[in-house]
Amino acid sequence: MARYTGPKNRLSRREGVDLGMKTVGSHAHAQLLRRLTIGPGQHGAKGKRKVSDYGVQLREKQKVKRMYGMLERQFRKIFEKAKKFKGNTGEQLIQFLEQRLDNTLYRMALAPTRACARQIVSHEHVLVNGKKVSIPSYEVKKDDVITLSTKGLEIPAVKKMIDEKNIQVAPWVERKGPVGKMVRLPQRADVTDDINEQLIIEFYSR
Repeated sequence: MARYTGPKNRLSRREGVDLGMKTVGSHAHAQLLRRLTIGPGQHGAKGKRKVSDYGVQLREKQKVKRMYGMLERQFRKIFEKAKKFKGNTGEQLIQFLEQRLDNTLYRMALAPTRACARQIVSHEHVLVNGKKVSIPSYEVKKDDVITLSTKGLEIPAVKKMIDEKNIQVAPWVERKGPVGKMVRLPQRADVTDDINEQLIIEFYSR
């Protein structure tokens, strides 16, 4: 399956926000923060053009899709699934995105970035309720327990996260050492990332 493998900083600079692709506190992350206002390319964007409503909607969709590390087909599928549910489509979309296994691992502070979490899952280092799961898009449910394999626990980035004393996990999960659990379903208010889901709804409703 095709996936972007180029410089991750380029994507963040294209959207003008930190997409969480670099480990917080790293040299690469600090470098990104200094250059967020500069567009991609050697000298950044040459002048600014007025962006249409469609362009604004497209950029928001692209931003969130890249934030969660998804392809267009995957992202559209989750949107269509959210649209079928009663209630607020945008809130349901965010909930489904947050329930992805790779994102849940990231929210449990068992991986420094979603990209790292996705790789850990794909390499079969993650167990859900004792069963190995290698699909990053797997939908984690309430009361599911997530653990790592012996090899997974030896990954340097993971060991560093587990050894961190002042961990910060999402309010809808809990973690004790290398074991995490989804204590309730994620809510829109739990997500503090810069996301305007209404623009995404408008984009797909055109």
